[in-house]
Amino acid sequence: MTINNALLNQFVGKMLGDLGGAASVPLVRIGDTLGLYKALHSHGPMTAEDLAARTRVHERYLREWLSFNAASGYLAYDPLSGRFELPPEQAMVFAVDDSPVNLMGAFDLMAAMQKNQGQIEDSFRTGGGVPWGNLQCMFCATARFFRPGYENNIVQQWLPALDGVTSKLEKGAAVADVGCGCGWSTVIMAKAFPNSRFVGYDYHEASIQDAKAHAREHGVEANTRFEVGTAKDIPDGDFDLVTFFDCLHDMGDPAGAAAHVKRMLSPQGTWMIVEPIAGDRLEDNLNPVGRLYYAASTMICVPTSLSQEVGAALGAQAGEAKLRDIVTANGFSQVRRAAETPFNMILEARV
Repeated sequence: MTINNALLNQFVGKMLGDLGGAASVPLVRIGDTLGLYKALHSHGPMTAEDLAARTRVHERYLREWLSFNAASGYLAYDPLSGRFELPPEQAMVFAVDDSPVNLMGAFDLMAAMQKNQGQIEDSFRTGGGVPWGNLQCMFCATARFFRPGYENNIVQQWLPALDGVTSKLEKGAAVADVGCGCGWSTVIMAKAFPNSRFVGYDYHEASIQDAKAHAREHGVEANTRFEVGTAKDIPDGDFDLVTFFDCLHDMGDPAGAAAHVKRMLSPQGTWMIVEPIAGDRLEDNLNPVGRLYYAASTMICVPTSLSQEVGAALGAQAGEAKLRDIVTANGFSQVRRAAETPFNMILEARV
């Protein structure tokens, strides 16, 4: 075997970058939990001593934490003053909760994936699945990860991209949010459209309890309710809109779910399917977003699907063509990509 030293050194350099990113997960989460990023965002550049006094955190630990963040490019450092600064662009990622690029939930997801490594490793050997409720710390981390994107896109971009749906919601429509998780998507829609009625469904009881709490906190209990149930067991019908936010590919039987959605909808109803952005071929997804989604698919989506009946295991990078085939094979004649972001594609399906 002949080694090309230039290529080897290039690859080792890449690995050092990857290892630094992996090492950032606990340090970024510590900064989040202790309010360090938000203190820097609110009060401007500070020395380690200033930040320690402001946050009541031990200064010696802060010196190392701040130095790591500066070495990572997360903070700016002025050697003359000894002050560390959170630039406004980095603040959008670390400190502004409703920023469309807040990624603190992503760091929580990375930690949750590591916590569940043993369970997933066992499934590699057996081919079995891991139920969603057995994945430690996952449902809260997932909810936090998706919330900024939902907060900045559902009402502003995605619903208006659907044919005639916004006007129905403004007048008063019946909406089922299937696979609602902790309910952020349902609550966001319910706040924006108080004349409409929303029902969130999820088969994970702990998520539904969180969803009910979020509805109370945000004052939408009057037009919102949440129920425990799988996509194929929902008894209600005649909905004007059914939404699936980042969940169809996680289901054990997405074809069965699609067939049931057809029965749930009113004759002129709409099914909105939000899924991770993906091309239809592996080579289309060999990029930073695809890299993260394949990791999540391995550690979360595929084991969750394999733990359910049928176990289709579409994966997070199923691609539009495969999703379209499932939808059209189960009673929907019209499917179009209504919108997209760097992370999601939004499909509109009609009977």
